[in-house]
Amino acid sequence: MADLAFDQLEGHIWFNGEMVPWADAKIHVLSHGLHYGSSVFEGQRIYSGKIFKLTEHSERLRKSAEILDFEIPYSVAEIDAACKKVMKIQNLTEGYMRPIAWRGSEQMGVAAQKNKINLAIAAWEWGSYFDPAERMKGIRLRMADYCRPDPRTAPSRAKAAGLYMICTVEKHRAEKEGYADALMLDWRGLVAEATGANVFFIKDGVLHTPTADVFLDGITRRTVMDLARKRGIEVIERQIKPEEMADFSECFITGSAAEVTPVSEIGDYRFTPGEISKNLLDDYMDLVRS
Repeated sequence: MADLAFDQLEGHIWFNGEMVPWADAKIHVLSHGLHYGSSVFEGQRIYSGKIFKLTEHSERLRKSAEILDFEIPYSVAEIDAACKKVMKIQNLTEGYMRPIAWRGSEQMGVAAQKNKINLAIAAWEWGSYFDPAERMKGIRLRMADYCRPDPRTAPSRAKAAGLYMICTVEKHRAEKEGYADALMLDWRGLVAEATGANVFFIKDGVLHTPTADVFLDGITRRTVMDLARKRGIEVIERQIKPEEMADFSECFITGSAAEVTPVSEIGDYRFTPGEISKNLLDDYMDLVRS
């Protein structure tokens, strides 16, 4: 992808049932989703001309909207079909796709009962989220200052735009200090996730990952857990205290954008990307291209 602002890219975007020129896919400044965070989205990869786990992403998009108390006016099958149309019109065999649904501008204020629900789908060329040449060396993470909120205070099971506000702050803070990302604890002080990816640790050949009770249970997360079990690797979902990171030998993060990316450092803790991390990275990349 050229170094252009995203509103300057070329092609078409699926917008409320129609393909519109990229530059014409606009919303009003008084859209409820902009002011109150009433929007949900997905991020999904295109590999070898196929959208990986497309239906699972479309199902989660609709579920996220339901959690935010609105209904997307398209079925899962219709969203799947629209995504495939976007991939075709953009002539993409490798790339990234972003469906997003939001409340419109018919009513302004906290209440939005009359607002139209909009859906748009865009796709573009996008390579690895982290430098592929550096991937097996492991990226460095800073410990985040913000924490993932108590699920009684935020819709943590939705892929809602508003939940990423503190992730942007922490990602910026990490990059300014020379790190690739940040690891967030939850409101209880337990290990949660990176700013846009789930986290896994390895000890004595066993895979450990935080229970997804206060953050998004990622589609890539579940995929990697299945791949590990196929290799006969035990997978344990549990609460993990930050000081336990001193006892783990390997660490990696997972996500549609991050794919499987080994980690060499989180704050004061060090890890050495090893055989299990490499095997699961290779298994994942083989799967998405199968």
